[in-house]
Amino acid sequence: MEDIIKKLVNSLDLNPGATEDSIDSLVRKLNILLPKQYVDFMRLSNGAEGGIGNSHYLVIWPVEEIVELNEGYAVGEFAPGLLLFGGDGGNTGYAFDTRFNEMPIVGIPLVGMDIKLVEPLGRTFKEFLESLSR
Repeated sequence: MEDIIKKLVNSLDLNPGATEDSIDSLVRKLNILLPKQYVDFMRLSNGAEGGIGNSHYLVIWPVEEIVELNEGYAVGEFAPGLLLFGGDGGNTGYAFDTRFNEMPIVGIPLVGMDIKLVEPLGRTFKEFLESLSR
């Protein structure tokens, strides 16, 4: 994993890394290739939580919870094409926008979710973390 990503997440409470089996299982269930920077992070820490930057809070869900939480939030109905992977601990969810090959990361309200309300947060996992750190 890139050193800059390790530096950006050093203030988070990190979990033990995800197993290759759990990552492979998620990829099979979703039938998509997840971004490399994100997968590398999940190998380091299967989910994380804590303050990032001066004013943001970040929760990254463990890979085993992603499918269930996306179903629970009815993402397929309200924001088709998004794949939630975490949030800010409040009403903002963070998601990969799978409608694009690069899968940029966006923020979206969890209550009142609507695909029209996405807010771009980074083209990559690193850019996403940098945007929260500012």
